[in-house]
Amino acid sequence: MPGIDDLIPSAIQLRKESAIKDAEKADEYVRLAAAADAEKRALIERLSKPSGKSEEEKVKLAATIIQRAVRNGLTEVMVYRFPNSLCTDKGRAINQMEKGWDATLTGIPKEIFQLWADYLKPRGYRIAYQVIDFPGGVPGDIGVTISWDE
Repeated sequence: MPGIDDLIPSAIQLRKESAIKDAEKADEYVRLAAAADAEKRALIERLSKPSGKSEEEKVKLAATIIQRAVRNGLTEVMVYRFPNSLCTDKGRAINQMEKGWDATLTGIPKEIFQLWADYLKPRGYRIAYQVIDFPGGVPGDIGVTISWDE
């Protein structure tokens, strides 16, 4: 028959085991946080570059999004959301509605603006870039909305 020490570990031993488990959990949290951060950096890197889509592909995608919105009775649709880091000024000019804000765009957000300027604006569509969240009181993500109402 096992002794009492085998059946009931000491409080010191339990505290050690608990500390080891806490350290393992902390290590796992740090590993997951680092992986998530790396994934976010990779996504931002990818979004900061041109999409690689042809002009025809971009126009067809825009037409599909607009037609779906119209079928749903909408007169505007948010077509894109992106982190403020894709603006050279972190979204400050957009937030302040400064003239020339579009010059701060990079990557895919810049492509969307150019697509609007080339194909949608001449057909009466409007575009709006606006900060849509303010984490910690500072500009966060930016939304791109296309509209066609009066």
